[in-house]
Amino acid sequence: MSANLGKKPKKQPRKKRSQKKRSRKKKTRNYSLWVLWGLVVCLTVAVYFLYDLPHIDRVKPLDVKPSIALLANDGTLIARYGGIQGDKIEMIDVPHHLIEAVLSVEDRRFYSHFGIDPKGLARAIWVNVRALRWVQGGSTITQQLAKNMFLTPERTIRRKVQEALMAFQIERKFTKDEILLAYLNRVYFGSGAYGVDAAAKTYFSKPVSRVTLWEGAVLAGLLKAPSRFSPAAHPKRAAARAKVVIGAMKDAGYIDAKKMSREIGKIRIRKVRSTSKNINRYFADWVIGQIDGFLYATDSDIVVRTTLDSKLQLMAETKQKALFKKFSSQNKISQVALLTEAYDGAVLAMIGGVDYAASQFNRATQAKRQPGSAFKPFVYLAALESGLDPDTKIEDAPIKEGAYRPANYAGKYYGTVTLTQALSRSMNTATIRLLRLVGVSRLLDVADRMGFANRPKPELASGLGTSEVSLLELTSAYAVIANGGVAVWPYAVLSISDAEGRLLYKHEHPERAQVFSVGDIKELDGMLKQVVADGTGRAAQLSRYSAAGKTGTTQNYRDAWFVGYTGKFVTGVWMGNDDNASMNRVTGGKYPAQLWHDYMNATLDFNVPVFVPKAYLSTHKKTIGSEFIRMFWD
Repeated sequence: MSANLGKKPKKQPRKKRSQKKRSRKKKTRNYSLWVLWGLVVCLTVAVYFLYDLPHIDRVKPLDVKPSIALLANDGTLIARYGGIQGDKIEMIDVPHHLIEAVLSVEDRRFYSHFGIDPKGLARAIWVNVRALRWVQGGSTITQQLAKNMFLTPERTIRRKVQEALMAFQIERKFTKDEILLAYLNRVYFGSGAYGVDAAAKTYFSKPVSRVTLWEGAVLAGLLKAPSRFSPAAHPKRAAARAKVVIGAMKDAGYIDAKKMSREIGKIRIRKVRSTSKNINRYFADWVIGQIDGFLYATDSDIVVRTTLDSKLQLMAETKQKALFKKFSSQNKISQVALLTEAYDGAVLAMIGGVDYAASQFNRATQAKRQPGSAFKPFVYLAALESGLDPDTKIEDAPIKEGAYRPANYAGKYYGTVTLTQALSRSMNTATIRLLRLVGVSRLLDVADRMGFANRPKPELASGLGTSEVSLLELTSAYAVIANGGVAVWPYAVLSISDAEGRLLYKHEHPERAQVFSVGDIKELDGMLKQVVADGTGRAAQLSRYSAAGKTGTTQNYRDAWFVGYTGKFVTGVWMGNDDNASMNRVTGGKYPAQLWHDYMNATLDFNVPVFVPKAYLSTHKKTIGSEFIRMFWD
């Protein structure tokens, strides 16, 4: 080894050096290709996010929201909302405590961030990840303004990125005060009030300049969910939310603990009485709460064409008022809700209460009540799916085993009966035995496919309708049965246009899945027809044509329901009291079924409005039912 220490290393062969050179060139070429492809991808992503991004000059931020006209499907004016209700305000008109209330709950770092709040965004992401669902948003006031003024409401990554880009542009062009003022002038506060001045006049009968601290907290609390925290619909919720806002003002350093306690003690939310006598306003308010997300920015007034059928609406109002005139104080019925849907989910008529001027709370869409036996058809559908049939025998007798032992109405039992008989006479013990046989999990699966927002509890009592639902949900579920097992999503907006006729939104009929087999639905349909023909729903029998439906009565007569359908459309009726007080032995087979009969019998010769494209109908002839197709095809 020592002999080789002084020797020079041998030269590498020319071939090996050239191979290394070629390898370096290949690596350089690969890196270049990766960079090139990276640039292509980045450019593609940029084009995807930016190609239709509106220009910041398209809408002036200080413009107020235009007025909105709601039309029935035949062009009849239902209601008008918007800028006509409030005045455009300047910063000098807005009390400091109102601004502080808004910033405390909506965007505490508004005056220090650059349009996006990294801390707030990180906090929202962390909360959502921990909850494994969308719980909290991280949008700043600037981002909310960008969304309301320039963008569509879709909840996608693309829209969120565009919202952030627009927020940057808005922050560059306008001052913080201008942005905040634009936001307060345009944001929706519920009950048709766009802008903070309209909200102050709607809820407190005063201009915004005279709003007190606790009143400002009520208004700021509405921004999270205008319908949920509306002083008109939910005074208690509004008061509770105002307390949260005042607490947030203290946490943000705007007020001290002593002032917080004093202002919380001042909260007194009185019922807001509307001057409107038009019962259509329940429907109109429901629609107006949804369309803000559909609107693009425009300087023009907005015209919204809806699914409401003015003839059906008038008939529903007339029959409801006529029936309620017959009631006495002994009946102890103070409220009613009625909802009519086409088989595709189009809402054709709506009554949300007996007096809109006295209460704007919509009992057709906002109230959650126990449906009672009106929920039983879903138990029997689960049984049909498990392989049983309408003639399968089940025992109706007192239940003596297990912790849950329901009884039949009036303590009457029928022994061994068929499933059709058990449903038509609304037998509780037979239904619970059936649910034990098929399993509660099958009922929960049926409820999921029916589209109920809240899944029933996994217990036997759910089979008797103990989980709360809205009339809108329950009526839509019956529409699934009526149309042959095709999924239903209720809707009310057909189109939105500006005053110049430019189309801003058009309802596109979605492809709907066949969520239940036609055979099972057909058997359930026959069973529900028997309920009306010879069961608890006999009062709903029509002068001609068969009807199908189900009654529902909850414990101590707190709720009474009838939901049913003909070959034209589906209608649900609820009666009860807002304070959950018991009625005087009013069952679903009594006044609700009577109102359903009076109204539906008067509509037998009405032409049903068609919103479903013929091309869609032609692909569903076998699943929707021949009678339904014939009605809509003509």
